[in-house]
Amino acid sequence: MSLAAVILPMSAFALAASISPGPVNMVCLGSGTRYGIRASLGFVSGATAGFIALFAAVGLGLAAAMAQLPLLTLLLRWGGVAFLLYLSWQLVKDDGRLADRGTEAPPGFTTGALMQWLNPKAWLAAASGIGAYTSGAAPGELALFAALYAPICWVSLACWVYAGAFLRRQVARPSVLRTLNRVLAVLLAGSCIFLLVD
Repeated sequence: MSLAAVILPMSAFALAASISPGPVNMVCLGSGTRYGIRASLGFVSGATAGFIALFAAVGLGLAAAMAQLPLLTLLLRWGGVAFLLYLSWQLVKDDGRLADRGTEAPPGFTTGALMQWLNPKAWLAAASGIGAYTSGAAPGELALFAALYAPICWVSLACWVYAGAFLRRQVARPSVLRTLNRVLAVLLAGSCIFLLVD
């Protein structure tokens, strides 16, 4: 099989998994709206790094180890629920007034990295992608897939930030931003359902 025949399907999968809506994408959208593009790119970089670390860990056997440790799986699940509900609450209580640039801290690199480990979409994307496009006996395939995934993930998340920054230019009234924040909060809280369903 040629290299192109491997790269193209891996890249298509990475793009579909990265750009489709999920908790991290919603935070990117909200951050772009609230803080602008430049201030949000730390979160994008952290989320990308966190996902690639998760992807590599799953590929190297973390998923199999967690199957043997149900308590760890349970703790991760409830940690994810708590974290997503916390982010949802932050959106709900926001007053809708846009901060002057530099007066508030946007979500940063560490938040982005941590969020991926608590994100059910990230776990599903890692496990299904690895299962479909690599074999356990070929670590080179895992490395190639991760190398393709990293820039695709970063650009996909940055697109959500850009969409949020575009919305920022259209949002003139705090009531509109409050409504957007509450919609994002409901979507984030709703994503907890995927953490709670076996």
